[in-house]
Amino acid sequence: MRTGASPPVTIDLEDLSLAEGAHLLIDRGLAGLRPGEQLEVTGADPALALMLGAWCREHGHRVAADGDGPPSSTHRLWITKGLKDDQRWSGATRAGSAALPSPHADPRWGLAARGALVEAGGPELDVRWVEKDLVWADIAPALYARAAAAQWDPATAVDWTASPGLPADVEDAVVQIMTYLVENEQAALMIPARLLGSLHPQFREVMQLLAAQVADEARHIEIFTRRALADRDQMGRSGAGGRASLQSLLGEPDFTLASFLLSVMGEGTFVDLLTFLHENAPDPVTAQVTRLAARDEARHVAFGVAHTAHVATEDPSFLARLRGAVERRHDVLRDSAGLSDDVYDSLVLLAAGSWEPAAIRRGWQAVQRLQERMDEGRRRRLAFIGFPEDEAAELSALHTQNFM
Repeated sequence: MRTGASPPVTIDLEDLSLAEGAHLLIDRGLAGLRPGEQLEVTGADPALALMLGAWCREHGHRVAADGDGPPSSTHRLWITKGLKDDQRWSGATRAGSAALPSPHADPRWGLAARGALVEAGGPELDVRWVEKDLVWADIAPALYARAAAAQWDPATAVDWTASPGLPADVEDAVVQIMTYLVENEQAALMIPARLLGSLHPQFREVMQLLAAQVADEARHIEIFTRRALADRDQMGRSGAGGRASLQSLLGEPDFTLASFLLSVMGEGTFVDLLTFLHENAPDPVTAQVTRLAARDEARHVAFGVAHTAHVATEDPSFLARLRGAVERRHDVLRDSAGLSDDVYDSLVLLAAGSWEPAAIRRGWQAVQRLQERMDEGRRRRLAFIGFPEDEAAELSALHTQNFM
């Protein structure tokens, strides 16, 4: 029975039952009321009174039937709005702003969308990276948009119809280099995949960018493997020194240091290698796969440089940690073989184009110039991050001879 003097709010459910969604109309009617105010509900569903009573108890409201008048097939009930639903959200907080990431991501926000109203009491998200300055780069949203627009299909982006048709020794060199590239790309896939699992989704643009990077590396592995097996049944050789160099990247737990070692030092050098291979490709497929991969890798390098520079700008003392990471990796790999002779000699042969002594000399000189370009690129990126030129030169010289 209705109480109070305020004008009634009335909804007619007709024959709609609560099992068919009538609660949506009731919720909508109660939304504009304050606790203690009443909503008049009418409806023809035979079970309305019973089901509405249970629903109101669950949601903290009270319900009473109108006992006035003769029996009727239409139910008339009064819901008095309670406090329970209001209390449910009384401790809710916003998960930052929808437009911008928060400086600190609260683990209690869990997997809530950025900017959502988060009900208290849910499970906390067990992630490591919750501080914006430790993972962010202002360029991340633009880089993700660029990455999303630049996705390509390995099956159609490369013309696989023609056999390379190369001399056996040149084909062997290509297979060896492709084997080496696959090895490097597998490490480059695993590192951002690992970082993703420790990143708070508040920083969704960085998360999306890392996910795109994982997808990029997966495609690179596919196209390099496919090129290696175009005219061969087996891959090339995998040197122990090269694997040791790559595995040293996998153990770095810090987000920025891992990104720095992989993208600033390693993938930046890798872009120079891919450019060299594109320029000296002995067949169209090799030229295509190295060009596609280099374009993707350039985005990875751009984020790594921008992020590391952001951290170093916020905390100039972080440069010492970056230096320490390079020096530790150098010490670990001091006794390793570095770049295998199989890979180095294959690069020389591709650049030479033939077995003539003069051509081999030109190929050897081309690989020397490649290494000089790699060094110049590393020094340039290190200087952009904040290292003095002399220190950038020292750190570049400590980079692994395995390129990545």
